[in-house]
Amino acid sequence: MADNQSSTPVTNGAPEGKAPSHEGEGLTGSLVFDCNPKFAGAPEIDPSAIIAPSAIVRGNVVIGPEVVVKDHAIIEGEVTLGQGTVVEPFVVIRGPSVIGKYNHFYQFASIGEACQDLKYRGEATKLFIGDHNTFREHCSVHRGTTQGLGETRVGSYNLFMVNTHVAHDCVVGDHCIFSNNATLAGHVTIGDFVIFGGLAAIHQFGRVGAHAFVAGMAALNMDVPPYVMAAGHYAKAYGINKVGLARRGFSEEQISAIKKAYGLFYLKHKTVEESLPLLEELAAQEPVVQPFVDFIKANGRGIIR
Repeated sequence: MADNQSSTPVTNGAPEGKAPSHEGEGLTGSLVFDCNPKFAGAPEIDPSAIIAPSAIVRGNVVIGPEVVVKDHAIIEGEVTLGQGTVVEPFVVIRGPSVIGKYNHFYQFASIGEACQDLKYRGEATKLFIGDHNTFREHCSVHRGTTQGLGETRVGSYNLFMVNTHVAHDCVVGDHCIFSNNATLAGHVTIGDFVIFGGLAAIHQFGRVGAHAFVAGMAALNMDVPPYVMAAGHYAKAYGINKVGLARRGFSEEQISAIKKAYGLFYLKHKTVEESLPLLEELAAQEPVVQPFVDFIKANGRGIIR
């Protein structure tokens, strides 16, 4: 059903257009938003798209060619769905959200919802999702905050398994895999080709570098450099992701250089300041080491050791 009308807004006692209320029995500390908001504009649906009669599409929704929206899905607000995207039953997608081509959202996923940060006051923050991503059942991806980037960004060719959560203001690269129940707190940055095992979680503002591997049930309270394997609670470094690097076409010489960089940083019992000159010297000879050096120099929450 394509519809740009809705019933009279319910605002929990607050005038229409005002900030959400904290009122409500049993909702102490929570935000209560409009239950039936009005959405400006009308949907634009490509003739080749297939929309189930029971689906709800309302507001400034743009649905591209060959998109499939199945039974009881809800798409509302300023949402763009790119070509070939599939929305399974009972998925909810809210905006402002821009979603690229050939993404697949499985049943009960919640995409582009308002974030859980208590500072959020209903601002029109955004979500951007690239192409060819898969979001399995019960995944949740929240929009950004005005205190952060103002947007959440997900790249392309990622797999988000059941119950994965991507919080506000996260930036996720390309070709990543997040196993069941992996959890990203707010403001997290994930590089390309990162793998998260099941039930792994990362603290807000944390970083994980490209080609890193995070083991199942790991708890990351500090940053994981590129190429490194992390495991434990709290996580520690356990060598380099040698198997993953080989699978992605890194040569034996490149892997050897990365292993040497790991040894200089982790096995020589030197401080970060003492290690950096040695790493920079190695990177000048082996460019594959440079991302490792740049990540450490950028710092953040500190580096797992």
